[in-house]
Amino acid sequence: MTEEVLVRAFRKGDKYAGEELLVRYKNKVLSVARRFFLIGGDTDDLVQEGMCGLYSAMTTFTGESGFSSYAYACIKNRILDAVRKSSGAKNAALNDSSPITEADGEIGLINPEEILIEGEDESETAQKMQSVLSDLEYKVIKMYVDGATMSEIVSSSGLTYKQADNALSRAKNKLRALYGRAE
Repeated sequence: MTEEVLVRAFRKGDKYAGEELLVRYKNKVLSVARRFFLIGGDTDDLVQEGMCGLYSAMTTFTGESGFSSYAYACIKNRILDAVRKSSGAKNAALNDSSPITEADGEIGLINPEEILIEGEDESETAQKMQSVLSDLEYKVIKMYVDGATMSEIVSSSGLTYKQADNALSRAKNKLRALYGRAE
């Protein structure tokens, strides 16, 4: 059956036609989702958004063009909307925050600034950090500890947001391991 026939059957109440369309488009949704980065989320979140876009296409398709083109546009637009919403000013506090963990019954932030406060002098900490971090990771974490936002790190380092975020995450993980802390 063609996709257009399946859409018509789905809109008349044939749930199996709808399931068949979802199965047929699963890989297309996955390939579109992999091209984007969702702050604070992962590919599965984008795939879910894409599947919602596909469902929307199935319910709103009018038959004026091919279903494949229409579905692709709906999938991509739904994923783009999710990415835009996650990186908007409304979510800036969440995107730039540090995780809160519970240790010894107290809730506190586990970050490199805390390590400095706990008693090691700055030069000793810097030497330890340089011994376990790559040059890029050290540069990014140093800027972060000095109070730079991710936008400032990206603009001054020439990295993409994802590269800077990944370097910062790797650095935090290595420093947690160095100082015997689990997240």
